[in-house]
Amino acid sequence: MKKTHRFCIAAAATVAALCAAGTTQAQSADMTFFVTSAGSGKGADLGGLEGADRICQSLAQAAGAGGKTWRAYLSTQGPSGVNARDRIGKGPWTNAKGVVIAKDVADLHGPSNNLNKQTALTEKGAVVNGSGDTPNTHDILTGSQPDGTKFPDTPDMTCGNWTKSGAGAAMVGHHNRAGLDDSAAAKSWNSSHPTRGPDGGCSQNDLKSTGGAGLLYCFAAN
Repeated sequence: MKKTHRFCIAAAATVAALCAAGTTQAQSADMTFFVTSAGSGKGADLGGLEGADRICQSLAQAAGAGGKTWRAYLSTQGPSGVNARDRIGKGPWTNAKGVVIAKDVADLHGPSNNLNKQTALTEKGAVVNGSGDTPNTHDILTGSQPDGTKFPDTPDMTCGNWTKSGAGAAMVGHHNRAGLDDSAAAKSWNSSHPTRGPDGGCSQNDLKSTGGAGLLYCFAAN
């Protein structure tokens, strides 16, 4: 009887685990928003917008959500500059757990969006480190103003339109909506402060020095 009892418990646990795994996979397949679990490894040099989009697409593919067209939430500067808000589709966007981040572009850039440390999950459904965690990686590359639009041509706020890992700067946001003070910038998910550091502002070490790892916001545009 004891052996049978133990077998039943083990079988039930296995079934529960398989069901949970299946649910997680289904939710990941349906997700339309995530924070990348890794960056390019070259600081803010992402290979331009195309390279950044490839990072989003490949991570989504690995998570079982590669059937969508994924775009990095990034703006660029200059005559051909683009606004991050114009390249991410219409929404709504949900994370890997099925939680809605924002219902549309206006909601995403408004005061009532649901993007925070608990909801801005990676493609794997993991929480991203924030203030108080080691290491802190709450700086997410955006190159954008609070409304999701590009900056004027100068000064550099996109590390040379995402091609530099030396001198320059890139605007970042705080995915956990918290910083060193209680200012609006510290709480901004997409426009908190420019990068800086000993290598010039755009290297991997520079990003680490202010609490980042070269991570991106990725949105399904279709």
